[in-house]
Amino acid sequence: MSACTICRHATDGPHLCPRHAADVRDWLAELPAQTRLLEQFLRPAAAPAQSRIGGTGRAHSPAPVDLRVLALLGPGHVDARSEDDDGLIPILPWLDGWAGYIAYTYPSASRDPYGTAHVQPCEAAHPASTGPDGRRRGPTVTGWCVWLTRYLPYAMAHPWAGDLYRQLSALIDRLRDLTHSVPHRHLQGAPCPRCEAFALVAVDGRWGITCEACGHRMEPDVYDQYAAEFHHAHQATANPADNAAA
Repeated sequence: MSACTICRHATDGPHLCPRHAADVRDWLAELPAQTRLLEQFLRPAAAPAQSRIGGTGRAHSPAPVDLRVLALLGPGHVDARSEDDDGLIPILPWLDGWAGYIAYTYPSASRDPYGTAHVQPCEAAHPASTGPDGRRRGPTVTGWCVWLTRYLPYAMAHPWAGDLYRQLSALIDRLRDLTHSVPHRHLQGAPCPRCEAFALVAVDGRWGITCEACGHRMEPDVYDQYAAEFHHAHQATANPADNAAA
């Protein structure tokens, strides 16, 4: 038995409880869309304006690009476990750094020509990333997010999963602050079937419904059936005379 490194609640092995593990999955699913929104800040807002004195050109200087955007979308090298964060960690190198760190701790088994088994860390992470034409491309934000999501169960088995959580949370907050895009939460009408708290929430752009109290997750169709049964039972309890007459 261990404890979640974020909320300190007891967990059955992992170092992130179901609620905070769900946060990481949701943020990794949101990150590519937030990155695409951020990239729009690098595009010209409009065609050059017509000059008042004849000819074409801008009537005024173009708005300067936010250096925070350039820093987040720029190249660089990041030590995934480093606490030296100036608030402007480049997105792609950050993802690459964490994937590389996880890969280096992941055991890889092989046999040499003599049949001797060897277990050693993987040398590198390789995200599956292909373009519309089916050809392999270089690492992308989407590719790394898919890779990290697949290896999240392994990462959760280590205490440093809390570092991944905190850094990703800070990165998402930074992006939302720049893009002004925050997924809307929709509180559901039925309580959580696990902890009975009225904390089941659906979030725009995310698959599934999550309890913000205990982290329990439900697929939409499963929740719809559960909610219908809950409300039917609640109505029957609230109107016993009508139920008896029927």
